[in-house]
Amino acid sequence: MAKTFEIVAETRNEQGKGASRRLRRAAKVPAILYGGQGEPAKVTLDQLKLLNVIGDEKFYSSIINLKLDGADQQAIIKDVQMHPAKNQVVHVDLQRVLADQQIRINLPIHLLNAGSSPGVKVQGGLVSHLKMEVEISCLPKDLPEALEVDMSQMNLHDTIFLKDLQLPSGVTLPELVQGRNPPVVAIHAPRVEEETAAEAAPAAAAAAPAAAKDGDKKDAGKKEGGKK
Repeated sequence: MAKTFEIVAETRNEQGKGASRRLRRAAKVPAILYGGQGEPAKVTLDQLKLLNVIGDEKFYSSIINLKLDGADQQAIIKDVQMHPAKNQVVHVDLQRVLADQQIRINLPIHLLNAGSSPGVKVQGGLVSHLKMEVEISCLPKDLPEALEVDMSQMNLHDTIFLKDLQLPSGVTLPELVQGRNPPVVAIHAPRVEEETAAEAAPAAAAAAPAAAKDGDKKDAGKKEGGKK
């Protein structure tokens, strides 16, 4: 069952940096709601309630029930700005959701059966998760929680690209429409040679001063012998 989120919001009339600072001191978060058929609306959200949900990846890929001034409004999260030094939400951008209008939203990419794939289990390969999320376009009713990649048939040196993803009905990928097809996940061989070279480097560096000292001693001996 899909997880649901509800956020209570209130319309705000004050604007400017000073007003925003006062809101944050009162444990409120300035936000803006835009899109749909309405004008952009400046609203405030509750700081503590936001901190309870921003760590959940589903919060960013779900349709949220926004209770604005007591009336329900569906929305999606477009951006969450955090304070650089504090655990504090600074600003939130929300977009209205209408049932008959396509939405564009980023979804996480989940890898399935990686450990049981032939490339990992039998051939000793390592998994490189190259793309963690992807923007999708769909109607609200078709929105999935995430996109899943089944790795059960992947062998060593196999790569799954964006075009290879199995999409739910009604979901499209804007990147593909724009002609881009980046890799999503690959199985590669362990870099044994690189690791061996990296391990050997400290030993070689440690041996160099010792060799230099031995050379200095020999040179000194030759000079003393020459004086005689």
